[in-house]
Amino acid sequence: MNEPAFLAKIVARRDAPARLAALPAPVVFTNGVFDVLHRGHVTYLAQARALGGSLVVALNTDASARRLGKGPDRPLNSEADRAIVMAALESVSLVTWFEEDTPVQLLAELRPQVYVKGGDYDMRQLAETALVEAYGGRALAIPFVEGYSTTRLVQRIRAAG
Repeated sequence: MNEPAFLAKIVARRDAPARLAALPAPVVFTNGVFDVLHRGHVTYLAQARALGGSLVVALNTDASARRLGKGPDRPLNSEADRAIVMAALESVSLVTWFEEDTPVQLLAELRPQVYVKGGDYDMRQLAETALVEAYGGRALAIPFVEGYSTTRLVQRIRAAG
């Protein structure tokens, strides 16, 4: 059986700059854990993609995600599984990972034209914003779809069990 074509969207970090150079501009970049994909994520990613010609999603590695304090058993899905789910989305052009607590170093390596985060972030407070704006890019927040979060979903599942 042949592998699905969307798996080609998943690239090692060291290969990301070369692959990004071949993407349609402007390149939009976002990052996160994206542990249990839900309506809020899919809407956010589609809105992010609409801001440019392509969308790069940088996933926190499992170790990086655990340092975010979402709980000792998070992420629920491994980084490889999360990457496959992300790559299968039509709105996503490229998927890679970062090990650090923030994607600042990866942003410096890739230099996308647009950096986006969810509406719960104060973009003025992020080092990522300062970096992207310093090289002439834009940084902006996309409003959340109210009522959708992985943490809330996990809490509901556990309460029902």
